[in-house]
Amino acid sequence: MNTNKKFSDRFDWTLAFILLLFCIVSITAIASAITSGQYAANYVTKQLFWYFIGACIISVMIYFEPDQYKKMSWYLYGAGILLLALLLIAPDGVNQIAERRNGAKSWFHLPVGDIQPSEFMKTFFILALARMVSKHHEKYTMKSLKTDFILLGKIFGVLLIPLAFIMKQPDLGSALVFFAITAATIVVAGISWKIILPVAGSAAALGGSLLWMALYMQDFLQHKLGFDPYQSARIYSWLDPYSYASSDGYHLISSLNAIGSGEIFGKGYQGREVYVPENHTDFIFSVIGEEYGFIGASVVICLFFFLIFHLTKLTLQMKDPFCTYVCAGIIAMITFHVFENIGMTIQLLPITGIPLPFISYGGSSMMGNALALGLVFSMKYHHRTYMFGNHDEDEDF
Repeated sequence: MNTNKKFSDRFDWTLAFILLLFCIVSITAIASAITSGQYAANYVTKQLFWYFIGACIISVMIYFEPDQYKKMSWYLYGAGILLLALLLIAPDGVNQIAERRNGAKSWFHLPVGDIQPSEFMKTFFILALARMVSKHHEKYTMKSLKTDFILLGKIFGVLLIPLAFIMKQPDLGSALVFFAITAATIVVAGISWKIILPVAGSAAALGGSLLWMALYMQDFLQHKLGFDPYQSARIYSWLDPYSYASSDGYHLISSLNAIGSGEIFGKGYQGREVYVPENHTDFIFSVIGEEYGFIGASVVICLFFFLIFHLTKLTLQMKDPFCTYVCAGIIAMITFHVFENIGMTIQLLPITGIPLPFISYGGSSMMGNALALGLVFSMKYHHRTYMFGNHDEDEDF
């Protein structure tokens, strides 16, 4: 084992520099967004505070070794489930501990700020999946269709508990993130494509059926399957926003007008002319598209590409399967967030309320992403310790 490397040699400076660039983009975009006159608070200062908290989280997490996170994974998963359960039973309403927004009860309303448990549960879920898959492969060294089915059942078992609580809120956006993490884990875990393809086909058929029912069988979805009317409204306003221009389609139309009016080079910093409600959070990309045009939006997308590329490169360097599965889940989480958020601002995907990682304003999102990248920093920092073999101590914990 090699434990004599200096901090500067073990720390991931490239990932830290990428996060610094995201911080600059985020602060610049939010500073411009809040000049529209719809905000009373200074969200620039608040975002800097959340970046500071995120840096503190990463600074603490980096000194814990991957094996320690492996041991804590089920406890963290259980703590996340407990938070989701408490949110479900907490009283909601004005000045209550829970807060319902846009029909979803997804937030704790606390004196220090609003906290969304599902953002933390994503990382806890990744840890639990990685622990379960790595232990499965240790137990079943001879791979077969039977063992793959057993593993698939375990994966869905870990998924169903948090998914049930999140859909009860309901929060479709977060639920889709959990599915994306699960799909990536299934692929990286090495489950046979003879199983994956039918499962993926069934999921696609189910998704298509739900979309068809949302368009033509709304009563069945609402009364039999418990879907809220606002979820169906989001589908209609996504497919034909101009028919709902004064209601559910207003946000999307404003975003399309803002991004489209930016053209190639944009209107410049604070040169916005299109009003987009709450553009400092989920629709921050509309600010970037309008002020910096296609060029600026492409730069931001490339920055995300560099982040995903760097995380992928680190994943391929990992020797410990647990670390590989954790990194794969984090990559899937961030990639889906980026694809969904940008896609919903340009009508490629329905609006789901998913923030743009590291750029949208939000304390829960920032802390949740900091937890995820804190794991990556830790794995990179301690990687050389296990360069010549897996560290198998205390595996019976």
